[in-house]
Amino acid sequence: MKAGWKSKVMFVLMFFLMTACLTGWSGPARADEMSGSLPVFIAGSLTVPFKAVAKEYNEQYPKVEVLIEGAGSATTIRKVTELKRECGVIGSADYKIVPKLMFPDYADWYIIFASNQMVLCYTDKSKFADQVNADNWYELLQKDGVTYGRSDPDQDPCGYRTLMVWQLAEKHYGVDGLSGKLFGARGDTMRAKSVDLIALLQSGDLDYAFEYDSVAKQHGLKYVQLPEQINLSSTKHEQFYAQAKVSIKGKKPGETLDLVGEPILYAVTIPKNFPDQAKAVSFVEFLLSDKGVKALESTGQSATRPGMANDISKLPEALKKYVK
Repeated sequence: MKAGWKSKVMFVLMFFLMTACLTGWSGPARADEMSGSLPVFIAGSLTVPFKAVAKEYNEQYPKVEVLIEGAGSATTIRKVTELKRECGVIGSADYKIVPKLMFPDYADWYIIFASNQMVLCYTDKSKFADQVNADNWYELLQKDGVTYGRSDPDQDPCGYRTLMVWQLAEKHYGVDGLSGKLFGARGDTMRAKSVDLIALLQSGDLDYAFEYDSVAKQHGLKYVQLPEQINLSSTKHEQFYAQAKVSIKGKKPGETLDLVGEPILYAVTIPKNFPDQAKAVSFVEFLLSDKGVKALESTGQSATRPGMANDISKLPEALKKYVK
């Protein structure tokens, strides 16, 4: 019986080894085997957090060169879907636009891993800096000579979320026509992405800028904490947020995407056509791990744990343990 049992084990091992040779599979890649470049395209607001994550990731994977490139989330995704650039990991400031712009050809899963809220940033040089607060900011923005910045809604979720904040403020404060008065006014300034506004704010060219809470903290900016009812941070106010509606450019020329207000949630995914999926998975797994979350939170970026996936069955096996 023992000889027969050993023969069977040997046969199974021989079969496994032959299969591995024929398919080229060599088992999970070790950290010292992972090498080469890893392009990571992210929302501008994730630049500081992801650089912190990449630094820690390289302690474990020293031979991988993480190439971080920030832009508005929609622009980030279109680099892959329209410009056909090679990318290993995409981090979007809005989970909704991942399926809208990438499914089914370029991705079929995403994981929500972080959250945020909208704030109004200013400096000591800003007009009315000694007066602005959560009750009067919208009145001060309308005063003569006051300038305020927002990002382009077609490129950056912070841009369309700013418009949502204005719409919700109109209802919350009971000021008819407020959103229309702020939009396109003399002081209204727009740039491609929200982080582009920081230099203008610090130089005094802008008095105020609509940003994420994490970005304000990362750059040491003063800011007005907007009411929970309008800052897009809380699940308690989901129904109220949903009253805000903004349309942005869609996948094709002439198409539009209609978006409604909801709590701010960030998502990560891996483009299907990236040739080294194992390397991309290793980065996302690190991002979701205790060390990755610690690195994120050290920059003022709130993490969502456990993560939330659109379809767990489609996730790479290594990532499933991090989501619910």
